[in-house]
Amino acid sequence: MIPVIAIYDIGKTNKKVFLFNEDYEIVYEKSTNLTEIQDDDGDMCEDVQALTNWVKQSFEEIQQLKEFDIVAVNVTAYGASLVHIDEKGKPVAPLYNYLKPYPEDLQKAFYEKYGGVVKVSQHTASPVLGSLNSGMLLYNISKSKPEVFKKIKYSLHLPQYISSLLNGMFSSDITSIGCHTMLWDFTTMQYHEWVTKEGIADKLAPIQSADDAIDIAIQKGTVKMGIGLHDSSAALIPYLLNFKEPFILLSTGTWAISLNPFNDTPLTEEQLKQDCLCYLTYKKQPVKASRLFAGYEHEQQVKLLATHFNKPANYYTTVKFDNSIIDRLTNDQSGFNLSDGQITAFPSRDINLFSNYEHAYHQLIADIIYKQVISTKLVLEGSREVKRIFVDGGFGKNPVYMHLLADAFPNIEVYAASVAQATSMGTALSIHEHWNTKELPASIIDLMYYHSNK
Repeated sequence: MIPVIAIYDIGKTNKKVFLFNEDYEIVYEKSTNLTEIQDDDGDMCEDVQALTNWVKQSFEEIQQLKEFDIVAVNVTAYGASLVHIDEKGKPVAPLYNYLKPYPEDLQKAFYEKYGGVVKVSQHTASPVLGSLNSGMLLYNISKSKPEVFKKIKYSLHLPQYISSLLNGMFSSDITSIGCHTMLWDFTTMQYHEWVTKEGIADKLAPIQSADDAIDIAIQKGTVKMGIGLHDSSAALIPYLLNFKEPFILLSTGTWAISLNPFNDTPLTEEQLKQDCLCYLTYKKQPVKASRLFAGYEHEQQVKLLATHFNKPANYYTTVKFDNSIIDRLTNDQSGFNLSDGQITAFPSRDINLFSNYEHAYHQLIADIIYKQVISTKLVLEGSREVKRIFVDGGFGKNPVYMHLLADAFPNIEVYAASVAQATSMGTALSIHEHWNTKELPASIIDLMYYHSNK
């Protein structure tokens, strides 16, 4: 039987369970999609009962697999989401969606009471995001649904709730608490004063270390289990374990998120206004992050380009980097006043001025890179000298983007990086010493270097 660790990776859309062998190769996976339901206010939310049933059922199934010996289990899940449970661990409220509208009057009164938006945001390293600040969602329940609040023994972040289904333990984890929750005071490295004053601290389970593991009993005997990690922090772990010199991880999807684990300077008011925040690693180290809605911008604009030039929707994947096109482009952004919601200058450009798709596409990426540099520089300020930028996700596979990013940072090495199932792998790596008899693998990250032409 092959010794394996089981990792539950709970995304907003896909719920997965992986088995990794000791070389961190995926040897089994199973996934499901669950239909959302309405909460008690009529807003859409995760079906916590269906999720609970799937986790328990799939855990029974993987224990029956004859070729694998499960020696450890851990969990990662999306953040900003709390499951409110009673003393027996049963949910007493819906798993409210982090996109749920937040009462403006309650939000206004809260910040006035605790010293204003800027002060609270700087201390908690959290921009004001309404229900996406999970501590504020719990505060809302305490004020607007007091009868529900009374029933709550603990409000667990989603990774710890999933973990509790398998280990029967109730705990809090610093990677979830530290991610734009408004709960954690980064200046004192403890809960913010409001958390105690408002009775919220009583509803939070004891903090446990995310790199610890406890013994739990399953059918075959005893296995090691972690308490679970927030997905963004988990995805950083393979890089933190492989690279000791300062780097930035530019994680690209719908958002392009610049993560700098080597910058512990406090967030400024200006950085907060520009959508910066801080995460905490599983080792309790701050990670300064900035966000740009670049993947979304790219998705919208390539649809328009495809229509205008009569090309297939995914034609951009065939476009090769051409330096001669770049030389003919204008990088002048001064003539554009970006309207509300506009991310780059590209939507304001006259598409008829481009002779072909390739020319227009290079301009689109140049405009995205212009804004990306501004965003990434926000987390470079006050940092130890960064030697490398690693780009994972969609833009890492885009040669036009990668060449232009390398040109934009000529003094920093720029790499396209990929880790198979980075979030799940990071979650397994976080408790490596508790289950794996082998050394940490040296080659779990695939890198491609992009040389600057400047």
